[in-house]
Amino acid sequence: PLTPMIGATVEGIQLADVVQDDALFEAIHEQWMRHLVLFFRDQELNSQQHLAVGERFGSLHIHPAAPFVGHNPGLMKIYADRDSKRNNGDVWHSDVSADIEPPMASILRLHKVPSQGGDTLWANMYAVYESLSATMQAELCELQALHHMSYEGFYGDHNPQRQTPEAVHPVVRTHPVTGRHALFVNRGFTRRIIGMTSAESRALLAMLFDRVKQPEFQCRFKWQKNSVAIWDNRCTQHHALWDYYPETRSGVRVTVQGDKPFFRQS
Repeated sequence: PLTPMIGATVEGIQLADVVQDDALFEAIHEQWMRHLVLFFRDQELNSQQHLAVGERFGSLHIHPAAPFVGHNPGLMKIYADRDSKRNNGDVWHSDVSADIEPPMASILRLHKVPSQGGDTLWANMYAVYESLSATMQAELCELQALHHMSYEGFYGDHNPQRQTPEAVHPVVRTHPVTGRHALFVNRGFTRRIIGMTSAESRALLAMLFDRVKQPEFQCRFKWQKNSVAIWDNRCTQHHALWDYYPETRSGVRVTVQGDKPFFRQS
């Protein structure tokens, strides 16, 4: 494990092998549920293998705005250099939470990394929720929030032929596999709490967003060439640091379709 809270490095395997090896996939999936984000070094994945690994987890999710690699929209381009105006994911977020059925998993491989910087942080949203008082937990479980693609997490050039995603989700969601509760609002895409005044919503969201930034809920991963990370968007948030200007950071993300978030009382 990277920390007792979240994250683990898996050694001695090639991810491409999970496509045909059921036992290996089940072992990785079990560790993924336990640690929420898994890291793999020295992965020789080509584009087709990367897609196949994603499809092992489920149907692929297509990002509504971000550029993709070649002619395959399942391969989302991750790129920043000295001419970039911003970096992908440079605010705490869960990937594309503005979709009605947001992604369950993201699988990112970097093939070019800066000599320094460019780390990514992940936060355990089970733990963030569980750190709140019982009174606050009960209040949040009754609430819903609007998520919108054009909020702070928007990146890429929006395709005018597609409708800008917008969805209302529970503020606390139940993980469909573990049954645990996780906070499901993020600075990137959550616009407001339904049924509250603007001032009330801003104050509550600010408190929750600040909670996510506390280091005791986090792990931090230093990328190397051909490193891969697989994370669970249903119970984590992440923040890609843009501290490597003017160097280049480049990779590809495959994203796995999820279900509509729901809340179920324990």
